[in-house]
Amino acid sequence: MISPRTVAVVPARDEADRIAETVRALRGLPGVDEVVVVADGSRDGTAAAAWAAGARVLSSRRHVGKGRAVDRALDAVTADVIVLADGDLGSSAAELVPLLREIVCDRADLAIAVLPPQGGGFGVVKRTSRWAIRRLSGYDAEEPLSGQRVATMRALASCRPLARGFGLETAMTIDAARAGLRIEEVAADLHHRPTGRNARGFLHRGRQGLDILLAVLPRMLRRRQPETAE
Repeated sequence: MISPRTVAVVPARDEADRIAETVRALRGLPGVDEVVVVADGSRDGTAAAAWAAGARVLSSRRHVGKGRAVDRALDAVTADVIVLADGDLGSSAAELVPLLREIVCDRADLAIAVLPPQGGGFGVVKRTSRWAIRRLSGYDAEEPLSGQRVATMRALASCRPLARGFGLETAMTIDAARAGLRIEEVAADLHHRPTGRNARGFLHRGRQGLDILLAVLPRMLRRRQPETAE
């Protein structure tokens, strides 16, 4: 049996302090052939630190947002299986093994990590995302905002072009469920930098909420089109 070519794609902006650990952990995952870091408009040493840790680096001078950064990376790699991991996971990225196993053993087309409590806001954005996914696809997501995912490249083709910015995960889950793909949510002991209940944290969640809205609206309209035509 030929092992699938597996590539880890890491969107990262200003993660110089954690990206090297993240890259090393991903390179140590069984079956991972390459780690590609997308330094999305980073103003620090993210690109240099990722390259020194052994990653292939794709850099953009201008910040294009998470969804577009991942989409560009998918165009630049040859792979059967894609691991999506945030740049601030650090050494905990090694805990993605159970998700990989679901895909490699053909038990799922898309595996999504369920993280332990990370702290942060009040859960409004998460509840909104979960509601949108359930309303538009019928799938009840436990972890709708998790960016830690493993999928076959074929499955991702059903979700492209990916939604821009932080709407990536919500839209991907909607599109995957609508396409009839097998989705599994898997507990994984992953940890990233939490967004606190401060001005910066609320600004981040505001941007996240807006991106989710912009991702959901066209999918809602597409759902209604057949009804309008009748």
